[in-house]
Amino acid sequence: MRQGPLTGLKIVEFAGIGPGPFCGMLLSDLGADVVRIDRIGARGGAKTDVTARGRRSVALDLKDPAAVETALALMDKADAVFEGFRPGVMERLGLGPDVALKRNPKLVYGRMTGWGQFGPYAQAAGHDINYISIVGALHAIGTAEKPVPPLNLVGDFGGGALYLAFGLLAGVIHARASGRGQVIDCAMTDGAASLMAMFYGMSAAGGWSDQRKSNLLDGGAQFYDTYECSCGRFISLGSIEPQFYALLLEKAGLEDPAFKAQMDRGAWPDLKAKLAAVIKSKSRDEWCKIMDATDVCFAPVLSLAEAPSHPHNAARKTFVEVEGVMQPAPAPRFSATPGAIQGPAPAIGAHTDDVLAEWGVKAPATA
Repeated sequence: MRQGPLTGLKIVEFAGIGPGPFCGMLLSDLGADVVRIDRIGARGGAKTDVTARGRRSVALDLKDPAAVETALALMDKADAVFEGFRPGVMERLGLGPDVALKRNPKLVYGRMTGWGQFGPYAQAAGHDINYISIVGALHAIGTAEKPVPPLNLVGDFGGGALYLAFGLLAGVIHARASGRGQVIDCAMTDGAASLMAMFYGMSAAGGWSDQRKSNLLDGGAQFYDTYECSCGRFISLGSIEPQFYALLLEKAGLEDPAFKAQMDRGAWPDLKAKLAAVIKSKSRDEWCKIMDATDVCFAPVLSLAEAPSHPHNAARKTFVEVEGVMQPAPAPRFSATPGAIQGPAPAIGAHTDDVLAEWGVKAPATA
């Protein structure tokens, strides 16, 4: 039995990498019946493949016209479908939106790519680091000397998967009200640019510099950065508001009057150096005893190994263990219809017969 606010929603996912599986995980965690179409003979099913959790797998050879018809029949029964291939691939397979929406006019057809369905780069290969480069996001993140990739959080997952999930659900709401499906063109460049909205606004207002490590939120200020402790581990400080900054000075024992000039950008480098020396005088554990759960806006910088056992994460069950694999729990939380991990990553094709029978779809004649 599936559970969550999306229970009853039927979604077809064409197997891919990175942001596609993450989108499928988000929808499945909240109860949607996400059926993933995998390639026959593909590798998969490892319990450590966290973003593949919670789906059922149907294996098809999409070079076989009979299997293409089976895929279309599944899409006929679905509320939404999504794929992450380069523009034109699905059309060449006979699975493009024109064919699918003609058969199922209420279908919401999600297309996620790095560059989008059109534009000079649309057919070029790329990765997260490239997509966030052309919208200003990567330039703004890193050290004074060079941009630093923020993992693939901003492009693949933030600008891609989350916007695709949002778009699919918005499309389903519209389709249920109007009877009309549509195509969702989800480009990671568009999503990453959208995530930068506040910073473009700050730039337009004259409050953001294109020079890294010189701004309020990029580590330029002494009160918003990470600092190394005597043990070699790090803490994070975000004491922006005056009252929080005053508490930081109190907790850190900083009586130097120069620190009163909190927003003097010219003084930030000198104040950062002084604060860094103070933080370096104690271990991370010592600073936790002094600042934990206060209005300093403080937290220890935890590794992936440390994070699940932090008292706050443990109290909220932010991480769960599934078949021996520690992983993030479903998010966000719903008071009446809580989501749940619907199971580990499926073996390729493990549910082909069950899904086809349940959805009332004939198996390919050549299967």
